[in-house]
Amino acid sequence: MVLIDGVCHLCGWLTTFIIPRDPEGRFRFAPLQSDIGHRLLEKGGLDAHRLDTVVLIEKGRYYTESAAALRILRRLRFPWPAAYLLIAVPAPLRNRLYRYVAKNRYRWFGRDDQCLVPTPEIRGRFL
Repeated sequence: MVLIDGVCHLCGWLTTFIIPRDPEGRFRFAPLQSDIGHRLLEKGGLDAHRLDTVVLIEKGRYYTESAAALRILRRLRFPWPAAYLLIAVPAPLRNRLYRYVAKNRYRWFGRDDQCLVPTPEIRGRFL
């Protein structure tokens, strides 16, 4: 399960990047702003109002920031799993860059007034 900021263009792009590179359909998606997003965040002990990170829920464990992004890439079709080697970079350094992009994502990439509405082709991948 991948939780994304449903109004962020960068996050929407991430979703449309993942889907064709995940032909087995392992990843499901939900906006952080949705009721299910809030419930899942609370279940994982995360702030339900925090919208500045992608959240990956994998086998009951919650990953945020760069760890979530790298773990997602690791499960995609080749060559993306090679990016997981960046996990060797200390988390404080990776997350500093992640937070910088997250802080500026609306200004750089834009945002919508409402959450991403999936197309009929990918609707089944969203909760």
